Amino acid sequence: MATYNHTLRRQCAGFTYIGILIAVAVTGIMLAGAGSLWSTAAQRDREVDLLRIGHEFRQAIERYYIAGHDGVHSYPPTLEDLVEDSSGVITRRYLRRIYRDPMTGAADWRIVASVDGGIAGVYSSSQARPMKQANFEPADRGFGGVQCYCDWKFVYSGSSDPRRAAQQ
Repeated sequence: MATYNHTLRRQCAGFTYIGILIAVAVTGIMLAGAGSLWSTAAQRDREVDLLRIGHEFRQAIERYYIAGHDGVHSYPPTLEDLVEDSSGVITRRYLRRIYRDPMTGAADWRIVASVDGGIAGVYSSSQARPMKQANFEPADRGFGGVQCYCDWKFVYSGSSDPRRAAQQ
């Protein structure tokens, strides 16, 4: 009888071990799925931040351009001029600071040069493929179907200035 109980206990211990292994495997699969969802959500959040910051840069460049310097519309020579423009009688601030690129984590913006040598726009240096491929705002309509975030160029062309449009 003692042998029978000992054998039964060994068999139960084996089933318990297998049950624990299965539970660990299932937990690992669930954590991997949760990690994937978190990663996707984090990338979408960074995309939203990139669009918001890009729009802020575009608007700051537009305000700088419209403000004019010595009666002439011009693009800012540097990004720092958007933060602190001391070229006039009063210091103007078009941006609070040079924001970090949400895709790279650094303030390593690439520049779109204007015809006068100033800065007409900025874009990310990230080569990652965007998740968002459609349903952009009208100002960003060219962003759909691109291969990398570096193709999302936030440019002010000068054409939306009502005074300039009236002169043409």
